[in-house]
Amino acid sequence: MNYTKNFYQIKSNVEIFEKISKERETIGYYSLPFQDTSSIKEYAKTVTQQDIVVVGIGGSSLGTYAIHKFLQHKENMKKLHFLESTDPLDLQRRTSKVDLNDTLFIIISKSGTTIETVSILKYLHSITTIDKSNTICITENDSKLNDFAIANEMKTFNIPKNVGGRFSVFSNVGLVPLAIMGLDIDRILFGCKTIYDDYFDKGEYYRTLMEKARFMVENKNKFNINVVFSYSSLLEGFNKWYVQLWGESLGKININKTKQALTPIGLIGPVDQHSFLQLIMEGKRDKTVTFIKVADFENDLVIPDISLPGLEGLDYINNIKFKNMINKQADATIEAIQNLKHIPCDVLTIEAQDEYNIGKLMYSYELLTSIVGSFVQINTYDQPGVEAGKIILKEKLR
Repeated sequence: MNYTKNFYQIKSNVEIFEKISKERETIGYYSLPFQDTSSIKEYAKTVTQQDIVVVGIGGSSLGTYAIHKFLQHKENMKKLHFLESTDPLDLQRRTSKVDLNDTLFIIISKSGTTIETVSILKYLHSITTIDKSNTICITENDSKLNDFAIANEMKTFNIPKNVGGRFSVFSNVGLVPLAIMGLDIDRILFGCKTIYDDYFDKGEYYRTLMEKARFMVENKNKFNINVVFSYSSLLEGFNKWYVQLWGESLGKININKTKQALTPIGLIGPVDQHSFLQLIMEGKRDKTVTFIKVADFENDLVIPDISLPGLEGLDYINNIKFKNMINKQADATIEAIQNLKHIPCDVLTIEAQDEYNIGKLMYSYELLTSIVGSFVQINTYDQPGVEAGKIILKEKLR
């Protein structure tokens, strides 16, 4: 007697690890930490323009913005801008802040036919010269955008076909603009490699990621909202990147034709202590919370030793460093949630504001996303729901 099945069940850690290991043969983001970056670094040295404009949307810009936002204090004197929205007011406002005569335009589209990106490219063509002296393209090597670059003798950087947009930050998509801004892209990739090696050697990160993924999957019907509460405005870009990575990867129909729904929310502390925290504390118990702290902000700004009339009762905050203040705010919120004992939460601490640590953080979230996707038996790397909207948009525009 033969028995076959096609329905969904939660698999063992061993089976999931084998599946993730097998994915390395076809899913390209796994190998990005090991790439040769010499050509990127050599090109970055030749860029003389002071304004660097990334034209791209979603996976073509969010990851780069996340790292840029976190490491601005380490960048050179160039200015990095992002054009991603077809909002006409926003587009004109952003371009007005750029010296069009001293700008390098980086046009990024994996498919080469992204409507938003091509629309902005056409607009730029109407207000300034777009040619090989001030424009490069990052795209697949057989895309329409690549054809455009070749026709105009523009420099191109390739996006591998097996690297999806929302997993592409550690490809040329992110590394080229970040290298131009003076960041150490090899240290970023070394952070990624640290996570990769430890996970596939079944070290600490293997145990942490598998435990977290399994909890989320086993409790997904109760805790279907996953909150990242980042205690630094420097992580605002990371939050946006996480929302796309998590939502677009895990909102799918699985092998049992069941709709999966793990909903990402990104919060910034302490600002959102005054907006969303009430909902977490006393609202419906349908959320997990991951706190992200920065151990050292590398800044010693102090609350002045000043007594203000009427506010003398708050003089106990005098002489406290702001970096200690924000971490105490985080610790107080974490303790308040842990004291309730029925809100699942965990804490990630970033040791320093550097390339290595942001590489570790973002690569670990890419791995976590892949692991959760394997547990719920979906295709983590497609986005049919998004594609449907793109098809309708193109028909409407035609």
